[in-house]
Amino acid sequence: MRRISVLLLVALATAGMSVHADTASPAVAAEIISIVKAQWAAGNQKNLAESQKNIADDYTELNGDAATRVDGRALAARFTEAQDKDPGKTLVSEMLNPKVQVYGDVAILSYNYMGYGQDKDGTVKPNRAKSTRVYAKQGGKWLLVHANFAADPLPQN
Repeated sequence: MRRISVLLLVALATAGMSVHADTASPAVAAEIISIVKAQWAAGNQKNLAESQKNIADDYTELNGDAATRVDGRALAARFTEAQDKDPGKTLVSEMLNPKVQVYGDVAILSYNYMGYGQDKDGTVKPNRAKSTRVYAKQGGKWLLVHANFAADPLPQN
């Protein structure tokens, strides 16, 4: 009985401990951010294979365009392929305020996206989002396992 009590106390004590992110080393933060920027560059070139190379097969995504969670890299790729049919182009993409938190083999990148796109008629419009990407290190490679892209609409004047 005493042994069970000690085990119970240890379990309760450790259950109350909080998990803290390791301070992301500048190298890990730079690696994660460079993966995103390479994905953006490939997307701007409409190179689907290159833009998807760091996405896990069981990837999930929440975004303002889909009514529910998008499950799987294959489905996300189909949506990306459809978006690539748009004749418009991205003029600039920037990651503002990036923060990388590392928990062992998991890295969370949160940032504000700011960009400008140009439609087929030449009109330039801003594009903003609040973004979170979750990466897991699998086989020595960081893979995107989940993303949440939330709208960040321009203020109404």
